[in-house]
Amino acid sequence: MKILIIGCGGVAQVAIKKCCQADDVFTEIMIASRTKSKCDAVAAEMKNKTKAEITTARVDADNPEEVEALIKTFKPAAVLNLALPYQDLAVMEACLRTKTHYIDTANYECENTDDPVWRKNYEKRVKEKGFTAYFDYSYQWDYFEKFKKAGICALLGTGFDPGVTQVFSAYAQKHYFDTIETIDILDCNGGDHGYPFATNFNPEINLREVSANGSFWENGKWIETKPLEIKREYCFDGVGKKDMYLLHHEEIESLAKNIKGVKRIRFFMTFGQSYIQHMNCLKNVGMLSTTPVKFEGKEIVPIQFLKALLPDPASLGARTKGKTNIGCIFTGIKDGKKKSLYIYNVCDHQECYKEVGSQAISYTTGVPAMIGAMLVGKGIWQKAGVYNCEEFDPDPYMEALNKYGLPWQIEENPVLVD
Repeated sequence: MKILIIGCGGVAQVAIKKCCQADDVFTEIMIASRTKSKCDAVAAEMKNKTKAEITTARVDADNPEEVEALIKTFKPAAVLNLALPYQDLAVMEACLRTKTHYIDTANYECENTDDPVWRKNYEKRVKEKGFTAYFDYSYQWDYFEKFKKAGICALLGTGFDPGVTQVFSAYAQKHYFDTIETIDILDCNGGDHGYPFATNFNPEINLREVSANGSFWENGKWIETKPLEIKREYCFDGVGKKDMYLLHHEEIESLAKNIKGVKRIRFFMTFGQSYIQHMNCLKNVGMLSTTPVKFEGKEIVPIQFLKALLPDPASLGARTKGKTNIGCIFTGIKDGKKKSLYIYNVCDHQECYKEVGSQAISYTTGVPAMIGAMLVGKGIWQKAGVYNCEEFDPDPYMEALNKYGLPWQIEENPVLVD
């Protein structure tokens, strides 16, 4: 299959290299980004390491006309969108116009949350949904009928969380439970990059997500919390004891819709005190704002300026040591009896760097991105419309995780999160 990969950041570079490894599937790869030189560098690095034919192009992913023109020229079987979540709708629009399958790793977010048109729509959706997070699936789900009519598939959120965590949920539902009652998604990064402060993925997205109100799903409704209000400690295999905090996360919304009978879904992520102190300080002085400000006669967006100052997440691989542990704890009923299960993956930062020159955060997102694209492209996961990962048969995805570098483990009767 021919695939167009949009984006060339840390996650995209992992996905590109994994597509190159699977050159029996991906025979032609085009890498496109606003900065073509980054695409050219990756293409040159992989030139003698794959049978796949690699080409590059410049594209502004904010511009659906540019993306549409590139798709018409290259004629890919699918577009793997690994640009910023701000650009999801533009790329989806281009795929719709060209009747091309679409895959991404994170749901749409608005770049400027002070835009009056978006703000009015957002406030309407807040009333309907019951949570105030700036990101949710509704904007992309709105495309369902259009994609269905066009006969093409959009696969949303095939990273790790979202993505693999939803596949874990579908797998648990299919093989281990008659009814899943609770899901706790735990995301632990036990890595150390040695910097006083840095983010392991795009700073704009990371800091907006962590500094926002938390929320969880319980008994058919959303319960919202203050930022980092709920804290728990958990002992993670391969990492040890870590503090973790409840966040709002997009797959909660999707799982609440698709896992029938579930009573509660929560998402927790680990953070050290140094990270939290730095983030709170930056938030208090306005550096996390998306509202443009005037500085010496020019308009700048504070969080984008901060992004320019912080280390590029793609540069952290060589210096990050330790492991990640990401998975789901399930409780429910099987054959009339209470049951609990933990499905998770442990990933080593240095092993990832040896393989693809990346730290484990980018690796655990880039590998599932390739797997999702492969399953859509081969027609294994392919229905007309807009779908999330748990809406397909989980078995081929779970097999591919073991094959392509993210082996999973199952623990019966794990320690539960209170």
